[in-house]
Amino acid sequence: MPQKNLIDFPVWLRAAHLINVIFIILIIRSGIEILSAHPKLYINDNSVDGKQWIKFTKKEMPRDRLFTSTDEEESFNSFVALPGHSNLGLGRHWHFFSIIFWVLNGIVYYALLFVTGVWQTLIPTSTAVFPEAINTMLIFASGKLPPPGHPFDPAQQLAYAGVVFIIGPLLILTGAAMSPAFAARFPRYPRVFGGRQRARSFHFILMVLVVLFIIVHIALVLYDRFPDNMANIIYGGGTIPIATAASFFAAYCIIVIAVNYIATAGSLRNPSAFQEALGFLVEPVRKFILQRAKSKQTFSKSSWTTYFRVNGRPPENEEYSKLLKNDFENYKLKVYGLVQNPLELSLEDLKAMPKQQQTTEHQCIQGWTSIGEWGGVRVSEILKRCKPLPNARYLVFNSIGTGEKDEYGHGDPSKNYYEIIDMELANHPQTILAFEMNEMPLPIVHGAPLRLRVETQMGYKMVKWVKSIELIEDYRKYGGGHGGYREDVQHYGQSASI
Repeated sequence: MPQKNLIDFPVWLRAAHLINVIFIILIIRSGIEILSAHPKLYINDNSVDGKQWIKFTKKEMPRDRLFTSTDEEESFNSFVALPGHSNLGLGRHWHFFSIIFWVLNGIVYYALLFVTGVWQTLIPTSTAVFPEAINTMLIFASGKLPPPGHPFDPAQQLAYAGVVFIIGPLLILTGAAMSPAFAARFPRYPRVFGGRQRARSFHFILMVLVVLFIIVHIALVLYDRFPDNMANIIYGGGTIPIATAASFFAAYCIIVIAVNYIATAGSLRNPSAFQEALGFLVEPVRKFILQRAKSKQTFSKSSWTTYFRVNGRPPENEEYSKLLKNDFENYKLKVYGLVQNPLELSLEDLKAMPKQQQTTEHQCIQGWTSIGEWGGVRVSEILKRCKPLPNARYLVFNSIGTGEKDEYGHGDPSKNYYEIIDMELANHPQTILAFEMNEMPLPIVHGAPLRLRVETQMGYKMVKWVKSIELIEDYRKYGGGHGGYREDVQHYGQSASI
């Protein structure tokens, strides 16, 4: 047992510290996995290749032929990324799973911090702390140890207060700015940070600051009164022999490493099991918070992106080739399944319906954004005509195209591309089937003759080259049972609102 002293770190504070350490490392590593899907950061929402302010890839995209955003992906090592090796779907599952517990831990921490009065050890109550912190850092820089604080010296107090009360909340706020559902519902919100891409850049910078804080924090724990620091972490105060302190520090590290090893190795060995296990918690929370958001985006024509990225190559099968030969004159959109009136609609039929035009920001799951105007027919108009049966709960949008296999072996070209949305999402005012883009016929690379636009979702839900809509009761009985091609094959989440 430690020798008693005047400093006392309560049990709840020590428990919150361990929980925070575990989940913040999971968040950082899974965040790096998400970054690997588009390892470039921008200061404007056009995301023009070559205009990034920093990148973490040596790849150069061709200028003389079509490239897709999946060609820009990198495969980061599992030592830094969770789970690594270009597994965006699982990286996102781990990211949001960890955020849920990190936020809950933070809420409890904040509440107890102020209820118990421990906040006074973190929040400076005098401006004198600033010159004192500078003096403390100068002492450290000279290779000496400053006088011990109560419990922190001025520099530590400012650093802890900054991380707890500034960086932590800003991570959540910038993260919200990258949610398509939240940004669509509150389109002015991302502009607080200068747009989604600046929010993404700011989010990255905050992550770097957290990593630097962790490195310096661990260094000081080891360098400045190590036995006392470990006694505070384990017992709440006092001092212990250095051998005991080293044992406790090693045990702390082993716990964190073991959690990360299980998360990484398990995700790589059995991705479907971890997709389902993590999604069991993540998906309901995502849907509860964001699924009902209605898009209110109204960008101006001057904001249109001149360089609108492409994800997915046009179909090369016989079915699509025949449609191209006669400029889609023989195209028919088939609407069937749990409906009273099955439909087959030509492009002219669709264009004869009330037209919806909307200028919105496309948010790709990989991280890039582009702004464009879409013209088409609301999906709700089609639903009025086909008259869904009472047990119809989901819409399956089937593509003429198939999946693609990337350079890392992910994807399945033998499977047709499809995505599923629920009835409520299908009836959103800005959920449309677009046949125009920027006042011109929809380009082939962007989904001609028809593509789905769901402005509260990530881009992978917006099926291109749509050939049919099937109304079903349970998406778990369709395809691989996860709600779409990306979900079945690449372990994405069924909800794509963040």
